[in-house]
Amino acid sequence: MRAMTVNKLFRDIHHWGSLALMIPLGIMIVAGIFLMLKKDIDWIQPPTQRSAITVDGPPSTTLVQLYESAAAIPELEITGWDQFDRIDIRSDRGIAKFIAPNRWEAQIDLTTLEVLSLEYRRSDLFEQIHDGSFFADWVKLYVFLPAGVLLFVLWLTGIWLFFLPHVKRWQRRKKRAAKLKEA
Repeated sequence: MRAMTVNKLFRDIHHWGSLALMIPLGIMIVAGIFLMLKKDIDWIQPPTQRSAITVDGPPSTTLVQLYESAAAIPELEITGWDQFDRIDIRSDRGIAKFIAPNRWEAQIDLTTLEVLSLEYRRSDLFEQIHDGSFFADWVKLYVFLPAGVLLFVLWLTGIWLFFLPHVKRWQRRKKRAAKLKEA
C-alpha cells in the first residue's frame, strides 16, 4: 500500500465531504437566500411602518397600554405578557413590533396605539430552517454544526487545491530559469 499524499487526501476530503454536505448545505443556502431578501420581499418579513404623528420627546403611552393593545389582537393568540416572543420598539419610527410565537407580527403606533400592520412574519421561520433548529435541537447541534465545520474544511482544502497547480508551475519555471542561467 502506498502512502497517501496530502493532495490526494484533500481531493478525497472534497469528494466525500461534498457528498455529506449536499442536503444540509442545500437547505442552508436556500434559507440563507430568503434571509438575504427579507427586507426586500414583504412576504418574508413585513415592512416596518412609520407613525404618522411626530412627537418631540418620548410618547405618553405606557408599556402596559401597548401590551393591552397588542393582546387585544386575536391573531396573536396572546393571553399573558410572558407569551410574546419579543417586543421591538422602534423609537425612530414611532412604533412597537409585537411578535407572537405563532409568527404573527403587530406593529402598533407608540402615540395613538393604532395597529399599523398585522401580518405573518416568515423570516424567523427561515432563520430556524437556516440554523437547523426548525427540525430539532439535536439536528442543529449534530447535523448543521458539523456541516458548517466541514464546509470550512472544504473551503481550506479548496484553497490549497486551487493554488497548488499555480505554485507547481511557478516552481517549474523557476527551475527552468535556473538551468538556463547555468547553461
